[in-house]
Amino acid sequence: MIENSTVRTIAVVTNPQSGLGKGGAVASAAIARFRAQGAEVTEVSAPSAAESVRRVRDEIAGVGQGPKPDAVVCVGGDGLINVILAAVAETGVPLGMIPAGTGNDLARELGVPTEDPIAAADLVLNGRTRTIDLGHLESAASGAGPIWFATVTGTGFDARVTLRANDMRWPKGRLRYTVAALVEISGRYTVPYRVELTGAVTAGLGNPGEGSLLETEAVLVAVGNTRTYGGGMLICPDAVPDDGLLDLTVVGALSRVEMLRLLPSLSAGKRQDHPRVKQFRAAAVTLTAPGAPATADGEPAGTLPITMRAVPDALTVLVP
Repeated sequence: MIENSTVRTIAVVTNPQSGLGKGGAVASAAIARFRAQGAEVTEVSAPSAAESVRRVRDEIAGVGQGPKPDAVVCVGGDGLINVILAAVAETGVPLGMIPAGTGNDLARELGVPTEDPIAAADLVLNGRTRTIDLGHLESAASGAGPIWFATVTGTGFDARVTLRANDMRWPKGRLRYTVAALVEISGRYTVPYRVELTGAVTAGLGNPGEGSLLETEAVLVAVGNTRTYGGGMLICPDAVPDDGLLDLTVVGALSRVEMLRLLPSLSAGKRQDHPRVKQFRAAAVTLTAPGAPATADGEPAGTLPITMRAVPDALTVLVP
């Protein structure tokens, strides 16, 4: 559901290191715009993810440093949003975005301007609210608590690429993921996966509503609430963020040469007919694979096995 919004008090969460250091300048421009338009702004900048979450929760509860916010706004990329989901998920408090990251996949999916912080700030003040689903991830292997994700959880090869790309300072943008992929493709590559799907399963693995099981050698399994990761790579091209389901893309055993040939099609979402690429949709999924890492919204999310489920209407967002 999309409704008109009125936002006059804002808690702004910043990450000056977003976008290889451009986050600070973007935050200053957005905050100045908010104040020029008469909004009351409370700035939240903390030394750790846990402290950021604590402070945002305090603001939402009305016991923080400023007035209870009409909206929480993240100035950063998908990684910062992923952190703050722990504070805003299932609260009904709208999340606004001033994109300042290297990927900005959630903002792009929702139509938020990614190159104009003033336009994005005006959208916070004058936009509409929409509810979308979130993914909820638990990793038994890591022992960490549950993780929310808004875009895509990658496992296997793509997770290793993302983790390497996160540590790279050059090149910028999507080219960084290409370079990381070329490095990672020379290492551990294909592993045996066990994929267990439950609830409203489609695309051929059993009847809708029944549990289904796939055991296969695979390069990667990506699980999407939205369509893209890595700055616009259409890994789950049919994903819809408010259908109560998660989309899966399974890339089966391929030679390294075949994978290099397939990468451009994977990025563009044009590989549905490839015999080694399968797509599924389900309300919940459990993935098991020896030693395979996971990333959620591009952030580390432990190692497999992991269980994910779609949580309908878990996040309210500000959209055009």
